[in-house]
Amino acid sequence: MTEAALVDPAITQLHPQQETRKPLRNCVEDAMQGYFKQLEGHVTNDLYQMVLNEIEEPLFRTVLEYTKGNQSKASELLGINRGTLRKKLKMYGLND
Repeated sequence: MTEAALVDPAITQLHPQQETRKPLRNCVEDAMQGYFKQLEGHVTNDLYQMVLNEIEEPLFRTVLEYTKGNQSKASELLGINRGTLRKKLKMYGLND
């Protein structure tokens, strides 16, 4: 089986009665729609940076868990340089 076959763009979400598969992009869209509803007319700035900050830390944490802490494998999986990964891990306090 190829690595591409192992990477599924859909994630599994468990619901009380059933299991459904929902693409990650749909989960992001749902989260953003919920965020805008919660604003209730308030203005927000730097939304792009805020979203990146919210996503990066759990992304790195989860990928590190998946790779059992192997930063070389994690950087390869993420498609970023290992030095960049180490810098980000330090920034988020995940370098322990």
